[in-house]
Parts: sequence; C-alpha cells; structure tokens
Amino acid sequence: MPFDEDVWTLTSIDKVSLRLAKRLSSAGHPVTSIIRNADQEKDITGVGATPLVISLEDASVQDFAKAFKGFDVVYFSAGAGGKGGEERTKKVDYEGAVKTFDAIEAVEGPKPRLVLVSAVDIRDPAKIPAHYNDDDIAQSERIRKVIPAYMHWKYEADKNLVKRTAFKWTILRPGGLTNNPGVGTADVGRTHLGKTISRDDVAHALALLVDREDANGLAIDIVGGDTPIQQGIDAKIKQGETDFLG
Repeated sequence: MPFDEDVWTLTSIDKVSLRLAKRLSSAGHPVTSIIRNADQEKDITGVGATPLVISLEDASVQDFAKAFKGFDVVYFSAGAGGKGGEERTKKVDYEGAVKTFDAIEAVEGPKPRLVLVSAVDIRDPAKIPAHYNDDDIAQSERIRKVIPAYMHWKYEADKNLVKRTAFKWTILRPGGLTNNPGVGTADVGRTHLGKTISRDDVAHALALLVDREDANGLAIDIVGGDTPIQQGIDAKIKQGETDFLG
C-alpha cells in the first residue's frame, strides 16, 4: 500500500500507540488516534497525528463504523491497564475489541484491515505450546494467577477475531513491556516467555505491519532478542504459521 495510507489507532496515550502514531506520521501516513478525553489532544498533535475524542466504552458500533469509513488500517491497542477491576477489563479488552471488529464489518464499502495488539501466551490454558520448556510453563502459571481477568478476556477477544472473515486482520503478541529505549531487534515467532520487549520496539513492529497484507490471518509473537525486527517479521510472514493456540 502507498505511504499516504490512512491509519486509525485506538490509543493508550502513554504506551504503545502514541509511539506508533509518531512512527507512522513520520513516515507520511495520515493518522487519526482515538483518545478518552480532550486533555490528551496535545500529546496526539505533538506526534503529528489527529486526535478524535470518542469513548470505546460508550460509543456505538455504528459510531465507530462511521469513523472508520475511508481508513485503510485500524490498529487496536487499547486496554484497561488493570484499572477498574475485572468488570472494566472485560468492558475494554473484550467488549471494546469486539465492538471494533463489529464496526469494521459494518463499514460501508471497502473495509479497513485490523492489526490487533494482544500478548504472548494468550491461549487456551489447556493447550500448552509444544515449544514451551519448564520455565515457560511455570511463568505462564504464575502470570495467570496474577492477572487472570486480563488473560481470560484477551483470549476471548482473540478467539472472536480469528473466526472473522469479513475483513483482513493480523495479531501482534508482545511479551512483557518496558519503557527502555528501542534497540530494533527482537525474537519473532514461537519464542519463550522470559524476555521482555520495549514499547518502542513493539511500535516498530506494528509500523512494519501497516502495509503487510500478506500477514493476514497470522498471530505473531514478539519478545526481546537479537534479530532485526524487519528480518524477523519477514521470516515469520514467509513461514505463514500462526502463533495463536486457540
């Protein structure tokens, strides 16, 4: 797709999406970012994107369908961030995601692609990936005890998405996130759970997916590592094997 591709990001103002909006805007993509309140508008305009105040929790599917019309790509990386307990986690991480899926399906005319930010190890807890070692299994069990609502509702959202055929989608599944400066390298594909990754590097990977229609239908794991991110993404897409364990 051309570099004037219109992009919509459902954003979390201090995390991945603001970094993504900056990267995409700098590359020449017109970007519109949703925010929860007008106080955040300067943060969005400061990275070259256009802010739009609309509530993911309260606006209707049709409200979002109208907003998405004419856009080429929608990025979803919104989340409750652990605020508001399980009820709000369900409201944002699951119901907000499903609302977005429904809205893309409801867009009149060409429908935008979706790039969804999920997380590594979001899966059926009864299905342990074959490449997990004992440390991976122990860490997975520990995390599921600490943030069970998050793991559950992210999984429900991902399950919902992988059944959709009306639009193209890709899922990026980063490991634990840090605010360290990006290094431009990562492990991409079926990796282990112990490595964190910077939000800068996740935004880098997301930006690389903006025109990758050949990543349609793939869930891609990414954690800290030594492979150049572009190279890792290319190899994963060429392999064509999803990392989602439904």
